[in-house]
Amino acid sequence: MFSAVPEYDIIEFLATLPHVVTHILCKTTDIEDPGSKSFEVKIKRKTEAIFVVHKDGDFFAYYNKCPHTGAGLEWQEDQFLDMDNMFIQCSTHDALFEIDTGVCIAGPCVGDQLQAVELVIEDGYISAQLDPA
Repeated sequence: MFSAVPEYDIIEFLATLPHVVTHILCKTTDIEDPGSKSFEVKIKRKTEAIFVVHKDGDFFAYYNKCPHTGAGLEWQEDQFLDMDNMFIQCSTHDALFEIDTGVCIAGPCVGDQLQAVELVIEDGYISAQLDPA
């Protein structure tokens, strides 16, 4: 005979699990180094714009929203970097953001930060790990 198994509220249990949605974005070779590329992903029936920057062999991703105005950052399709490919540049007010941290170092939002997106690089593919909350 089996011993009694404690009863669990399935909703409570599910609430303890990590809620992350994985979106495969592209191959690592699809973004030049240095370079950038934008993507639209669906989270809970809402489309969110994100972008990935490839710099010195590393990949970084952020939501495509300026912390100052909420406007998209790219000044042309898939163009998020300044002319020297050293910083992410906002097309609205020319704010400059560090590629590796997303911190604004020049412009109207100095000290503010882009919202980072967690990436997983595996088997030559770039995937975004997004929290649908």
